[in-house]
Amino acid sequence: MIHDNPLRRRFGNPYETLKNAGVKSGQNVLEIGCGPGYFTIPCSKIVGDTGTVYALDNHPLAIKRVQLKINKRNRRNITLIAADAASTGLPDQSIDLAFLFGVPRILRNELAFKNILTELKRVLRKKGYISIKSSRKQLITWIEDGSMVFIGEKNGIFTFKKTSGE
Repeated sequence: MIHDNPLRRRFGNPYETLKNAGVKSGQNVLEIGCGPGYFTIPCSKIVGDTGTVYALDNHPLAIKRVQLKINKRNRRNITLIAADAASTGLPDQSIDLAFLFGVPRILRNELAFKNILTELKRVLRKKGYISIKSSRKQLITWIEDGSMVFIGEKNGIFTFKKTSGE
């Protein structure tokens, strides 16, 4: 898989990408479409022992591959979720930041994306964030609806903040 190719790190450092997305120590972070875990383990290290990474994917082989990495690296702050992103099973307002990187199929389908967005708004804490790595500026119009506000773009990562009204 391209995500596990060591050369990929030459073109994009996962730690730098996660920090640009707003991942910080102590956060509860939801990774949508974790794949083989390219961002999962680095995210786990950034959030540290006081944070949790919820790595979600609907593909069983991706979940299995990440589980192997978790076991090999003895990471205790990662919870795997085998589910559709529109139905995470997480409690209301339990997530500080959700990110979607490397899932272009989601970003091409407005209806599917809006279903996922509805779920993300539910699980995000007040003033929570969504970070999306994309080249699609159309995301701004899909997401800004009064409950989420675009706060900036850095290196292709679009960040939105949940308003305190919800």
